[in-house]
Amino acid sequence: MAKSSAPAAKESSTEAAVDCTDEDLSQAEWMEHCDGTGTGGGGGPSTGLAFGKSYAWPDGLEVTVVEAKPLPGADQGESWFRVKLKLTNAGTSSVDLGDLSTAVDGATNGGTAASLITDDAGEPLEGRLAPGVTVVKTDDNSLGLKYGKAIVVKVQRPDMDFPEFEGSIS
Repeated sequence: MAKSSAPAAKESSTEAAVDCTDEDLSQAEWMEHCDGTGTGGGGGPSTGLAFGKSYAWPDGLEVTVVEAKPLPGADQGESWFRVKLKLTNAGTSSVDLGDLSTAVDGATNGGTAASLITDDAGEPLEGRLAPGVTVVKTDDNSLGLKYGKAIVVKVQRPDMDFPEFEGSIS
């Protein structure tokens, strides 16, 4: 009986020594020691992420909302902007980027952005991403000026957590 309880005690002390909120914790360590309570699927927070921070889903796909830049040609009372996403496949299988989408909300006093189709479509979320590959994709949007420049970008995947990134159109 002493043999079976010794490994359990060792596991408990190891789990206690792992800070599951540490953003530098590897995905393998997090999956081994952390249960995900309140941290999202990838081991880090899934809400309140600043532009430039990354989020990783359990399958190894990592997303970063890099920036939101104004686009020319907006109608009066509207702000057109392009959200730039960096995607890295740190997993072992290719990922269909067509399964990803974004939802953008104003963060000052409400408002929801509408998808925008421009002559320069940028780099839309489409195609497959092989393991070990990083790409930059874009998503164009329109939001009423009355809602301000502060936005929340939610990156959506079927049956996965939807990380939320906060920043400004600048």
